[in-house]
Amino acid sequence: MDYNVYLLATDPNDPCRDVIHSRDTNLKIRVYCLNYDQFTPNDGEIQLYGYAHDKLYAFETINIAAEDALDVVGAIQWYADYIEFPDMEILPEDPRPGHEIAM
Repeated sequence: MDYNVYLLATDPNDPCRDVIHSRDTNLKIRVYCLNYDQFTPNDGEIQLYGYAHDKLYAFETINIAAEDALDVVGAIQWYADYIEFPDMEILPEDPRPGHEIAM
């Protein structure tokens, strides 16, 4: 059974600023705690969101390659397990009021 191995780079000055790295691909995902961090989505990247431990997290890819896009959810699920919140619901849009996508 093949599965991806993920690594985590943490910022010692900001416990809520992590970067998830795939060991076997070029996938990288920056983690933001929206309770504390300012976040402006990059149109060229994938953003997903999730609540865990009374915090809202934003996950944004870094220089996403098409072949890595399918692994984004798996990496976020790995992170949810890492922060001991395996039931985190992964949301496709920012759930905060006023952050809806304009159509």
